Amino acid sequence: MNKTPEWINSYGFPMVAFLVLVGPFALDFHLHYPDEMYYTDAAIRMMQNGDFLTTYLGNGELRFKKPILTYWFVLAGFKTLGVAAYSSRILFLICGAGIIPLVYHIAKLIGKTPKLPTWSAWIIATHPIIIFSSTRSIPDILLAFFMTLAALGVTGLLKYGNNSPKKYLWFIYLGLAFAFETKGLPAAALGLVAIAYMLFNPWNRIKITKLLYLPAIFIGLFIALFWFVAMYLKFGPVYLDSFIEDQVGMRVGNRLLMIGKHFVFAVLLMVLLFIPWVGLRLKGIVSGFKATFIQDKAIYGFAIIWIFSIIGMTAMVSTFYERYLLPVTPMASILLAGILIAQDPPSNKGMKIWARIFLAINWLILAVALFAHIGLGGPYWIYFQWLIAIILSIYLWRKSSKLTTPPHTLGLPILMLFLSISIVTHPLSIPNQGRQVQSYFTNQPIPKNSNIAFLGNLHYASKIRIGLGPEYRMKTFASIDEVPDDYAYIICDEPNLKKLEGRFQKSKIISVNWDPKYIKEMIMAIINGNTTEEKIKWGKKYYWIDRSPL
Repeated sequence: MNKTPEWINSYGFPMVAFLVLVGPFALDFHLHYPDEMYYTDAAIRMMQNGDFLTTYLGNGELRFKKPILTYWFVLAGFKTLGVAAYSSRILFLICGAGIIPLVYHIAKLIGKTPKLPTWSAWIIATHPIIIFSSTRSIPDILLAFFMTLAALGVTGLLKYGNNSPKKYLWFIYLGLAFAFETKGLPAAALGLVAIAYMLFNPWNRIKITKLLYLPAIFIGLFIALFWFVAMYLKFGPVYLDSFIEDQVGMRVGNRLLMIGKHFVFAVLLMVLLFIPWVGLRLKGIVSGFKATFIQDKAIYGFAIIWIFSIIGMTAMVSTFYERYLLPVTPMASILLAGILIAQDPPSNKGMKIWARIFLAINWLILAVALFAHIGLGGPYWIYFQWLIAIILSIYLWRKSSKLTTPPHTLGLPILMLFLSISIVTHPLSIPNQGRQVQSYFTNQPIPKNSNIAFLGNLHYASKIRIGLGPEYRMKTFASIDEVPDDYAYIICDEPNLKKLEGRFQKSKIISVNWDPKYIKEMIMAIINGNTTEEKIKWGKKYYWIDRSPL
């Protein structure tokens, strides 16, 4: 018996597509988000000093702004697979993919139509902030994963009422506990909203005696608070200052105009980030919303309350980031899927148009990629990846002409964008600074555990620190005057090298990458055939200086 249709209509298909098509973009530093350095630097320091609770910056300063769990996810990747770009991000990519089956099962609990879980899974799999957050070793995708696990528990209680299985209570309290240990107060705030909703919603109230399931509560409290207690015992209450400043002082704004602007912006982003899916039913969105809400008022009411809660909280922050909407985006995807299929299925014509728009964008990106690789040079396997992308896009174009268009008809072209982008960025970013420095060290007699000073952009210091791994102790300094005498080696960027001119005899280029600021010069270099010379002239360079006596 052919099981393929069942697999295609489950969460397995979008989850595998997510991992395969986003993975090449995620598992190397095609793009490096600045905040990643906080977690990768600290994880390497943990491996060096054996203290797995205390977090340090690359310059040796303590950092208590975020709880411990994100650091441990990076550390687990390093300890399991070795210190590398891909190992720093792989567990975050898996958690991003893990949201897909959670959303599928939440939608399945609603149970009104078999289409809802499949549509919900594809909508969340293609959400741009879910994808970008899954490609970075920062807390946001972990927070979204654990809050979605808690949402699965809430949905189970609202579905089965006061007779619901205890597993849903475990989902709630463990999800909230791990979310709190990931990012702190946002998890607690959304958790309190969920509990209050279950107690007081007018459609299916849950008794407080049902929610007071002590084994799950006590274990959840232990998970949520143990790091805070450990830091209190080690450093006293002073460690809370930076945590509270980050969670409240630096985040919460108090100007009404700013709050109003952020509220409007958050509402618009909540809708616009679901393009193109939201564009499939613009005319019938109000009637679709009413029909969806009537189907299960308790669960959809919870989704709506959570969405507006995060919008309200986001509106009050002093600095707005789109990723702040992530914790409730999975529930929003289920609400949108319900609206899309509430009455008639979305227009096949609309699906085909959007699918072909994204396929055309893919072809444009792949054309740029081919130009870049022919001009700049690249490994042969990149051409194989390019060929796979072309063949897959042609196949999807032909599939989009079918009479029926299931959600993967649109989902796959969207996910393919990230495979195509990774081919474009490869000659610009790969090998990154860390891998180039690592290659240099393998051919040089540099003793293990040497002290190395870094002068330059902290963003690139993190990549180089990953390239060196725990065997070398590299510390970031603001200037050469701060570098102690026992640091025999220096790695610096070009601006700092100019400041050091005349102080040291020799310097050697150990890393060079194209600088995106000079895209025009890069294109002309490809046309003129002198890319090697122009890359040295316009690229981002890092230098090695040996201060040890001859």
